[in-house]
Amino acid sequence: MKPPTRIDLRLLPRALHGTVQPTRAIHSTIARAAQVAPVLGTGPPPEPPTEAVRSLNERIERRKRQAEMLKTAKVIRNAKDGKATTLRKRFWKDTSVQQVDGALQVFLDTRPLRHPDTKQIIRLPLSKPNLAAAIALEWDLLTSTKQATKQHLIPLTSLACRALDIADDDVAAPSGSASVKIRKQISTTLMRYLDTDSLLCWAPPAGKYDLRNEDGESLREAQKRVAEATVSLLTSHVWPGVTLEPVLDGHAIMPRKQANGVREVVQGWVEGLSPWEIAGLERATLAGKSLVAGARLVVEWSEGPVGLRRGYAEGKFGVEETSKAVNLEVDWQATQWGEVEDTHDVNNEDVRRQLGSVVLLVSGTGKS
Repeated sequence: MKPPTRIDLRLLPRALHGTVQPTRAIHSTIARAAQVAPVLGTGPPPEPPTEAVRSLNERIERRKRQAEMLKTAKVIRNAKDGKATTLRKRFWKDTSVQQVDGALQVFLDTRPLRHPDTKQIIRLPLSKPNLAAAIALEWDLLTSTKQATKQHLIPLTSLACRALDIADDDVAAPSGSASVKIRKQISTTLMRYLDTDSLLCWAPPAGKYDLRNEDGESLREAQKRVAEATVSLLTSHVWPGVTLEPVLDGHAIMPRKQANGVREVVQGWVEGLSPWEIAGLERATLAGKSLVAGARLVVEWSEGPVGLRRGYAEGKFGVEETSKAVNLEVDWQATQWGEVEDTHDVNNEDVRRQLGSVVLLVSGTGKS
């Protein structure tokens, strides 16, 4: 017995007329409005994320593995492209510092170290043996000739060459010239940082749930304390009679400029620095985004005439203190919200490396 034939009643009217059209689904579900959950913006902030506990040795091993992986990937890419993978080893075995004709020179075996652009022998003052030894160590750590072409691997050499370029430009430029001197270009650049100095940009007053440190200070109070100590020293012994005000204070969003005359005094002081001091001030300012902090670092460590070689000032504001001062807000936020590994820690070490090179550049025995 055949099963009964099913007829789709929706197609029956169209079938009677001899045409069959596509069916159209009929929905009987009632549309409902979406329910939006309320947004609650009150209450204390969430707890900061807990940092993974890793020892220094674990971090070093992790970065070594990452470096090996990158090296292996580079070798594979070079082999695929048919490129040579072996680097040319360095042509020197030993580095040394020798005194030649009243100056210190770094030697690569028997070859004196030369300026990468002018090819002149790099001659350092006799009062800077620490700088010469550090440059020699810098070249002793290089493993190939190719590495010597990368400035980030020889930062002290680059900084010393910058100071020597400024000294040569001072001799070559006409007396009183204001347009061709490198120091004029540096001072113009550094003045831009005075209007947005990281030491003079203060957070708004603390709210009810804002983080405070162990001494009960808010971020604004800590910024004010650090800035006032540095500004007080500079306005008393370096720029007497000058008043430095915070450029970003309270709830303002646009920085304000210093009072009339302040910029001229500071710029005149910058242009009058020695080649070693102005090169160090340039690097310190660019590293910490603070002309004020860079100026204090230079005057406390310089062996030149601007150096404050008095017992109360010398050595109190070193690399660690300067780094903490310029990174105060970043460290504060990292304490509250957590540190990004391989970002914040790398930046902190890079700032300390650059500030340390400034100390080596401007300091010395004071005896030429």
